[in-house]
Amino acid sequence: MLLLKTEQLPEDASRWLYELKLDGYRAIAFKTEKRLHLRSRNDNDFAARYPAIMAGLNKLPADTVVDGEIVAFDPGGRPSFNLLQNFSAETPIAFFVFDLLVLGGRDLMQEPLAERQHLLETKVLPHLATPVRYVAPIEGSMQTLVHSVKAHGFEGLVAKRRDSRYESGLRSGAWQKMRVNQGQEFVIGGYTLGTRGFDALVIGYYEDGQLLYASRTRNGFTPALRAQVARKFRGLETDVCPFTNLPEKKGGRWGEGLTAKKMAECRWLKPKLVGQFEFLEWTPDQHLRHTRFVALREDKNARDVIRDGAGARDREPAD
Repeated sequence: MLLLKTEQLPEDASRWLYELKLDGYRAIAFKTEKRLHLRSRNDNDFAARYPAIMAGLNKLPADTVVDGEIVAFDPGGRPSFNLLQNFSAETPIAFFVFDLLVLGGRDLMQEPLAERQHLLETKVLPHLATPVRYVAPIEGSMQTLVHSVKAHGFEGLVAKRRDSRYESGLRSGAWQKMRVNQGQEFVIGGYTLGTRGFDALVIGYYEDGQLLYASRTRNGFTPALRAQVARKFRGLETDVCPFTNLPEKKGGRWGEGLTAKKMAECRWLKPKLVGQFEFLEWTPDQHLRHTRFVALREDKNARDVIRDGAGARDREPAD
């Protein structure tokens, strides 16, 4: 079941419950015929990659399916997608379980969310061990919750209708997500040259099947991360600019625009790579201000990246 992006969550706590939005890999864990599985939304096998999580799931009841999010943490205890993508045995990690689809062979997807969570808390979680955790609902006014999310540097909030059924693969609006700290995925369509491989990435998003330029960003890179991203350019170089709205007539008030003269400094890439970026705001001329690179998103399909606010579509885990 997928989350519908919105700029404002419903504020009726009698009908909705609220959770932290976790920035990680969405995954399904299930046990069939005494064999334990951990798989992504794209059906990639996560079992070998995350042995500690598999150990924590070892006593999952037979013929049971749970839904959750694999999350890595930075030294400050905040979810870090970059650390998850560059996961090593030393990386603090957890599998946050938030829903129960099948219990002992009984299909629960038509049961209300409140009942599924009750069964998850009483029948499943007592059998699981660290680093498997529970995404417990959080309480408070929307103003308080948003303030807390901002203060602790989390990405956003999730609202789920208490009576919602589990609608597999659908984005019906019974589950919604709101980003508090602005950011989203963008397609990397080029770069500008620099002394360390590249200076800035040229990024955009799809609208009506066309890739539109949004910004250039040079912030957020360590030397190692810059080298890692540059390696991904190999085999994607092209002489054709993939952005249909270039060149622009003006450079923009803050210099975000790409004129024909500035395009001469760019090297183009086939639009295959997707990155996660943070930014301050959208400008009136549809550019981004104060962008910062966060991580590559190898779990995303470039053609599915559209502008947030129009309902950007996630194909895999980080919902």
